[in-house]
Order: sequence, then C-alpha cells, then structure tokens
Amino acid sequence: MLMASFPMNRKEAIAEYKNRKTPRGTFSVRFGDDLPVWVDATPDLDAARNRLLFVLRNGMHTNKELQAEWNARGEAALSYQVLEKLDDDLSPMAWSDLLKDKKKEWLARLGAQAIDP
Repeated sequence: MLMASFPMNRKEAIAEYKNRKTPRGTFSVRFGDDLPVWVDATPDLDAARNRLLFVLRNGMHTNKELQAEWNARGEAALSYQVLEKLDDDLSPMAWSDLLKDKKKEWLARLGAQAIDP
C-alpha cells in the first residue's frame, strides 16, 4: 500500500496549526440589500462563519428572525462580510474589550441587529 508523502510530519503540522494567527474582528450577515443586517464580533472569524453556517443549516439558530430568513431564502442568498479585522499584536485583554466596542460601533453604523438575541 502506497502512502502519500506530505511536506511535513504530523507533529510539525500540529505545531503550525497551534501557532497560526486567527483573524479577530467583526462581521455582518444579510440576505439582500433591503433586508435586515445582523452583526457580531468574534475572536476567530473563520470559526464564527463555520459555526454560523452549521447552526443555520441544521435549523438551530437562537435568533429566530435570522433562522427564518435562512429558511425562506436559503444559503445561496446569504452574504457573510468581514467588516473589520483587529491587529494580531493586541493582548487578549485588549482585543476582548475592543471586540465589544467594535460590535457596538458596527451595530450603530449599519442600523443592524445583534446576531445573538
């Protein structure tokens, strides 16, 4: 049986994964230009997008209005947009507070609703 050769071994791959920079920031979700906009902030934009899609696909989102739009319009109509990314060099204490502030700022700027009710 032939094994595929990979450029790095398992330990190197795990170390690289643990040392990767996760993009922190704010994002919006909408299903059209004239429809409601939802905003959230997260310490991991990639994971937040994956989690959002998983929950919506399974009909389990706690925001009933967001889930209803998904059910009515479907995944193809979903627009997920990163609004702002935070600098990588911020301390965990700084980015936690900054994420909260940025979320409030984007909610006000867009006239949006929070994703989590």
